[in-house]
Amino acid sequence: MTALLAAAADPAYPAEIALVLSNKPAAGGLARAAEAGIPTAVVESRPFGKDRAGFEAAMETVLAEHGIELIALAGFMRVLTEGFVSRWSGRMVNIHPSLLPSFRGVDTHARALEAGVRLHGCTVHLVTPGVDEGPIIAQAAVPVLPGDTEESLGARVLEQEHKLYPAALALVASGRLRVEGNRTFIDGAAPPTAPVLRNPG
Repeated sequence: MTALLAAAADPAYPAEIALVLSNKPAAGGLARAAEAGIPTAVVESRPFGKDRAGFEAAMETVLAEHGIELIALAGFMRVLTEGFVSRWSGRMVNIHPSLLPSFRGVDTHARALEAGVRLHGCTVHLVTPGVDEGPIIAQAAVPVLPGDTEESLGARVLEQEHKLYPAALALVASGRLRVEGNRTFIDGAAPPTAPVLRNPG
């Protein structure tokens, strides 16, 4: 989130961060957003219990009040309902700490080390009802080095996440991303500073 705020501070960036919303009042990102002068909101999920649709309706009320057009998830560890995801189809993105479709879900760094892969990384994708299954917008890879731990590997992946997410969000916000089925295509060249491995095509 901090990387997105920093990128959007550039007047040339094609998106404005208009709201930072969390379901946890103590989330550190709320304070950082407030310091940057970004409006914040909290919609606690706990009072809704198992009423996921009710929680999402409350969120959507707040999103509408702030005129939100595009959602960038960052550490929002809840599975959203199919209805919510469908209403935001093509307008909600997420970043995941693996090279999807490998290692969906949690504990990605430990699983990558256990699997013995030579490359690991991160993926920005459009959100669909399936967890970590949406069309891939961009990926960045890092080598898995001898002696790597979850912490050392995760730190290198995080460094790439901070570069990749703002670049990928810019592609979506600028209208340059085209989706056909489960594949994405980028109209024009990618930003020169973006560590993007684009999909073929």
